[in-house]
Amino acid sequence: MPRTPAQDDAPSTSPVSDFEQSLDALEQLVEKMEHGEMSLEDSLAAYERGVGLYRRCQSALEEAELRVRLLSDPQNPASGEPFSAQDAGSSSRGDV
Repeated sequence: MPRTPAQDDAPSTSPVSDFEQSLDALEQLVEKMEHGEMSLEDSLAAYERGVGLYRRCQSALEEAELRVRLLSDPQNPASGEPFSAQDAGSSSRGDV
């Protein structure tokens, strides 16, 4: 079955595809706000934009995690345990 234009465009509109760009924009916005030279109105607008960028990044991370779980166990993606750096450190110490 041929792919539709909507399917061909899907990767470029995916939250995962623009994660880096959103994260960079969020970091620049935070830097600008930390200087404290913005008016109250500009600060509020920047904060609103920052919340939107944060949500976009969070959505991308959630989608990426789901994709990893689906690749790890396609029959039961909910069975995967969330990864944490603390878990990785304790398991590597147990192997030594």
